[in-house]
Amino acid sequence: MQLDLLVDQFKKKDQSAFEKLYGMYSENICGVINTIVKNDARSQEICQDVFIKIWNNCESYNSSKGRFFTWVLNIARNAAIDEIRSRSYKNEKKNLSADYFVNILQHKEEEETSNVDTKGVRNLVKNLKEKCVQIIELLYFRGYTQKDAAEELEIPIGTVKTRNRSCISQLRENMAVR
Repeated sequence: MQLDLLVDQFKKKDQSAFEKLYGMYSENICGVINTIVKNDARSQEICQDVFIKIWNNCESYNSSKGRFFTWVLNIARNAAIDEIRSRSYKNEKKNLSADYFVNILQHKEEEETSNVDTKGVRNLVKNLKEKCVQIIELLYFRGYTQKDAAEELEIPIGTVKTRNRSCISQLRENMAVR
């Protein structure tokens, strides 16, 4: 069936057209969402929400402004960005602490003799200054933005940016020495 005809039927609330379009696009849309959200289960939920949204707002699609897939893709992208900006997403990320990851490494002391990578990561983290551990934890483990990290640490955003660059440089130097 031709795509334009399928989209026209979809705009007339034809359920079989919706099912066909869902079958054609859902996997790709879910993949794009997952690229942003980085959580398979949550990505699938958002994908379902996106398809419900396009069903409820199908009359707003205008083929003269772009392709149908692009329209759906933009809705999905916006939904994924809304998700990562949401308070619940940020709170979920805040529950991840660098201590958790370091402790996993420390509890497996016996296994480390055979796993050089694990030992190296632990040593790299141990060798950082406390300020660097804080910045890296917030920005990389907890998913904070630089602005959020500045507010959390009660320091200027410029300081966060400078420390981040410095800490990444320090990690690189530590890796080069190894």
